[in-house]
Amino acid sequence: MGKPADLLQGTLDLLILRSLAWQPLHGWAIAQRIEECSKNVLLVQQGSLYPALHRMEEQGWIEAAWGESENKRRAKFYSLTPEGAARLEEERKQWDRLSGAVQLVMEQS
Repeated sequence: MGKPADLLQGTLDLLILRSLAWQPLHGWAIAQRIEECSKNVLLVQQGSLYPALHRMEEQGWIEAAWGESENKRRAKFYSLTPEGAARLEEERKQWDRLSGAVQLVMEQS
C-alpha cells in the first residue's frame, strides 16, 4: 500500500467537522481520527490542520477550551457549535454532489 495521500483541497473542513461531531478532540486527535477512519489513506499535516482550526473557530463553527490530553498534557480541545453542525450538513451535501458528479465522469467510456 502506498503512503497516505495529501487531502484534496476543500475537504479538510468537512473532515474536521465530521470528526468533531462525535466528540470534542484536540488537534493531534483530530488528525489521528481522520487517518484511522480513512484506513491510513488521508494524512492531515499540522501545517494545514491548525490554520484550518483557527479559521473555523473565527467563523464560529467550532469552539475551543483547554483541557488535559490522554497523556496528561495541556491541550486545546475543539468542539462543534450549532453553527458548525449546520455547516457540516451543508458541506456534506456539497461533497455528495461533487463526488456523484466525479463518479458520473469516471463511468463514461
